[in-house]
Amino acid sequence: MPGPSPGLRQALLGLWAALGLGILGISAVALEPFWADLQPRVALVERGGSLWLNCSTNCPRPERGGLETSLRRNGTQRGLRWLARQLVDIREPETQPVCFFRCARRTLQARGLIRTFQRPDRVELVPLPPWQPVGENFTLSCRVPGAGPRASLTLTLLRGTQELIRRSFAGEPPRARGAVLTATVLARREDHGANFSCLAELDLRPHGLGLFANSSTLRQLRTFVLPPISPSLVTPRFLEVGSERPVSCTLDGLFPVPEAGVYLWLGDQILHPDVTFDGDSLVATATATPSAEQEGTRQLICRVTLGGDSRETQENLTVYSFPAPLLTLSEPEAPEGKVVTVSCWAGAGALVTLEGISAAVPGQPAELQLNVTENDDKRGFFCDAALDVGGETLRKNQSAELRVLYSPRLDDSDCPRSWTWPEGPEQTLRCEARGNPEPSVHCARPDSGAVLALGLLGPVTRALAGTYRCRAVNGQGQAVKDVTLTVEYAPALDSIGCPEHITWLEGTEASLSCVAHGVPPPSVNCVRSGKEEVMEGPLLVAREHAGTYRCEAINARGSAAKNVAVTVEYGPSFEELSCPSNWTWVEGSGKLFSCEADGKPEPRVECLGSEGASEGAVLPLVSSNPGPRNSMTSSKLSPGVYLCNATNRHGSTVKAVVVSAESPPQMDEFSCPSHQTWLEGAEATALVCSARGRPSPRVRCSREGAARLERPHVSREDAGTYRCVATNAHGTDSRTVTVGVEYRPVVAELAASPPSVRPGGNFTLTCRAEAWPPAQISWRAPPGALNLGLSSNNSTLSVAGAMGSHGGEYECAATNAHGRHARRITVRVAGPWLWVAVGGAAGGAALLAAGAGLAFYVQSTACKKGEYNVQEAESSGEAVCLNGAGGTPGTEGGAETPGTAESPADGEVFAIQLTAS
Repeated sequence: MPGPSPGLRQALLGLWAALGLGILGISAVALEPFWADLQPRVALVERGGSLWLNCSTNCPRPERGGLETSLRRNGTQRGLRWLARQLVDIREPETQPVCFFRCARRTLQARGLIRTFQRPDRVELVPLPPWQPVGENFTLSCRVPGAGPRASLTLTLLRGTQELIRRSFAGEPPRARGAVLTATVLARREDHGANFSCLAELDLRPHGLGLFANSSTLRQLRTFVLPPISPSLVTPRFLEVGSERPVSCTLDGLFPVPEAGVYLWLGDQILHPDVTFDGDSLVATATATPSAEQEGTRQLICRVTLGGDSRETQENLTVYSFPAPLLTLSEPEAPEGKVVTVSCWAGAGALVTLEGISAAVPGQPAELQLNVTENDDKRGFFCDAALDVGGETLRKNQSAELRVLYSPRLDDSDCPRSWTWPEGPEQTLRCEARGNPEPSVHCARPDSGAVLALGLLGPVTRALAGTYRCRAVNGQGQAVKDVTLTVEYAPALDSIGCPEHITWLEGTEASLSCVAHGVPPPSVNCVRSGKEEVMEGPLLVAREHAGTYRCEAINARGSAAKNVAVTVEYGPSFEELSCPSNWTWVEGSGKLFSCEADGKPEPRVECLGSEGASEGAVLPLVSSNPGPRNSMTSSKLSPGVYLCNATNRHGSTVKAVVVSAESPPQMDEFSCPSHQTWLEGAEATALVCSARGRPSPRVRCSREGAARLERPHVSREDAGTYRCVATNAHGTDSRTVTVGVEYRPVVAELAASPPSVRPGGNFTLTCRAEAWPPAQISWRAPPGALNLGLSSNNSTLSVAGAMGSHGGEYECAATNAHGRHARRITVRVAGPWLWVAVGGAAGGAALLAAGAGLAFYVQSTACKKGEYNVQEAESSGEAVCLNGAGGTPGTEGGAETPGTAESPADGEVFAIQLTAS
């Protein structure tokens, strides 16, 4: 079973509240008044809806109770002091139910108010007129039947989205339902095609409900403008049967123009116009073609319709029939001397005139006769016909041509006896003859039969020149005529009549002449370039006659010019500037001797050795005409005297040339070694560096970077890289020399680390020597010193687990090719302490005296570089060899020669203290 509705729940809640209050007040029945209550007291319900009403009282024991209303009931629920009833299909705009109870002989009442509302489901906008004239008013009417209450209703009339009028019905009676809104609107052009609508809004938000809105169907308005004037009709006054003539109809000020309709009639014939629009104007054009049945006066009607209205105009026109006149010749083609009759007729009502002679009356033909001659050939005859139509004279005419047959005529104007044409441009060769039928003309040379192409466009060539016989022929006879064709052309200078190159020999007699071709014959003049004098007659050839001459040929058709190069040849000769008598050859330069001889044609030059040079040796030359003997270059050239011989086809000449040889500087490893060694302290000297070359080069050496200081003896600071440059007149050569400075060894440092150690601890002796080449380090240790370790280069001696046997003197010696230097360090045992001292000569002598019986050298054959045997030393008590060579250089395990070891004199003492653990 479904649960109670929301209205029932509300009524029940009110009932239980009332009962609770009643129970609490039982004890005070006699003190408080009784009442009846109806919930809800005021209600707003949608029309046709339902509502639960709760009727209750605080009377403890009411006798009876009920709910009085005219509305339909659907269900009732009761209690002792309450009842709930559902009201359905509520349609009354307003009703007042009454809740009552009988209590203590009194009637308790509570009155409620129920109002209904109806949504604006129907919004109706009255249809608009199909067409509305612009500038006139129309009515918009909107009705919303049944919607209410009217006081909460608002209606709005809209043009598109634009609000035209809005009305609220606030203040109307609560029972009022439905609404109507009417407005008068002025139609405008811009309203054409606009949509109008009505918006209805029922605002129940103040009553706790929402806003209900609805719109009408859109109504589209169509506006128009049809001016009160009639259309303008353009048509001819007269129309000939079967002719086509345009007619047009125009009307301005229409809106909207595309919506207008145009209709045209000619009598009962409907025309189909082409309609065009221009702004607010309309033009309709049609073609009128009247038939014979329409002959007479007819009406042309134009009607324009728009918006259910129309404008019309009409014009009268006359349809007539007027055939063209008939013009005839008795013989259209007549031979010369024949009589020909010409007549013209144009039908009833028309007056004809032939060649200025009119017919006697309208409807009669006009005639004339003539004896034809050649002058009548292609003569035209003209016939004019006049017809009166509606008070206006209309005219038509006809023409015909007479052909007269006659034999050919060759006139000088159409076929001249002499033709003169320029060569080149295209020409049309014409020789025309008169005659009928038209004659054919043929021109050919009598001698060769060559035909002249007449009437064709073609280039004129020299081959066309000559005399031709022209013959004209037709069916009436023939005519003959001789014509001469002359072709003129500009001068031409060819290589035969005027060669481009002419060679003369110096001292001979010659002349310059050029022959040109052309029509008419040209004249020729030759002038040397840069001068104005014309070359004429023979002359004695000299070198200054060589050059370029400009020869020009001129006639009436133009001119031609040509350059002629005149060469004057002569025997060879030498000039000092082009072939010097003395030449110095530089070895390795690749340069050749230039010896040129003057002569035409260019002489061949060859230089051969003589007097001091190898017999027959070839001196290489710079030559524009290399030959097998002078095309090679020599890397070695013998100096001496060479004879140079210049030869061409006009003779030869000889010149002696003295050749000397020189060379640029050159240094190599032999003359300037790249690595040189100096000894520190030696007397300062220059680098050993020299160069070969002629003349003898000058050699200068300088150190790169910082300059070398001048000092009398060699210093280590002189070591570095030097650049030696050799220079003479033919160039330079350079070498880079590395200088190394060697010096004797010096033990620069002998140190012990750490300064203090307990017995069993470790200590290290470090020996650093300065020497070049690098020195070899050797050590001497006290006898009995065991477990000694050396580094790879002997610079460090290490002791691990120091004991008393390690006490004594240790010596470090540095040796290279330039000498030896040594320093000593002594380990002294004093009670539990082990002292290590390094001192000068006095301290070393005291220590040696105290341990003279213990310190000695043991000759060892088993000691090798970097090796020692700790176990043998412990068992034999012998000292271990630590220097890797068994002693100093030159000895083998023996004592050191006094004075060979060097000790520092600074007297510094260092000690290592060994303490008992």
